[in-house]
Amino acid sequence: MVPLQFGLTGLAATLAGILFTVFLFAAGFVAVLLIGKVVAIPAVERTLGSRGFDEAVLSLGSSVANAVIWVAAIAIGFTIAGYGAFLSAFAVFGGAIALAIGFAAQDLLGNFVAGVFILKDKPFEVGDWIEWNGNAGRVEDIDLRVSRVRTFDNERITVPNGDLANNAVTNPVAYETLRQKFVFGIGYDDDIDEATDIIVEEAESHDEILDDPAPSVRLTELGDSAVGLQARIWIADPDRGDFVRVRSEYVAAVKEAFDDAGIDMPYVHRQLTGSVEVVEAVADDE
Repeated sequence: MVPLQFGLTGLAATLAGILFTVFLFAAGFVAVLLIGKVVAIPAVERTLGSRGFDEAVLSLGSSVANAVIWVAAIAIGFTIAGYGAFLSAFAVFGGAIALAIGFAAQDLLGNFVAGVFILKDKPFEVGDWIEWNGNAGRVEDIDLRVSRVRTFDNERITVPNGDLANNAVTNPVAYETLRQKFVFGIGYDDDIDEATDIIVEEAESHDEILDDPAPSVRLTELGDSAVGLQARIWIADPDRGDFVRVRSEYVAAVKEAFDDAGIDMPYVHRQLTGSVEVVEAVADDE
């Protein structure tokens, strides 16, 4: 009977120790988790919201904070329960895995970070017309990793956010007005003042070309066969379809006015001069 009693006593002590360890782990885990859910995550959301971040960034920040809180809760639970050595070994192993994954996915992570900055800085928004690296189109969607752009030929380009964040991007519709330039070539014998007046008058007569800022003309080049007069016009609420149409109508109107006024719009031509010498060789008969 005595050995059995000692055996039961030892088993009870072992079970009590295990239950106490589990209690310590659960107490630390639950305490950290509750503090994180009640205090940390709302604080992160308020901070990001006050800085003007997009909803996608807010959701991302909340998710990251939630993951960090869970990891912290597990770590503190193990530490309180007396398994600090195990936790340290696991941390070293996890750090090595994270480093390997970071090297393998550095481009992916770079595009991810670039997406966060695009959503925060807003160099362009959904619906804007942008130009970059010889490409152009209208932004359809901005994700954390890629942005999707519809070209004016109705093609979709999926662009890594790193390409847009690390290169110059032109946003012609960022402001309320947009200036357009077009060079009209006239002949050297034509009257520059008359041509300038026609260019300005046609701009002023177009309903969608602004009077303020006023249209202007500058002589910009003396070409091989023409004098270049650069027209500068402004349109409001710029959109690519509008500005292309307005420019086309304006250029056509100036061309017709030039024709009526007898002003030439010369094209490049080349004149060949010289002579051709013909040499006749007669072979000697042997």
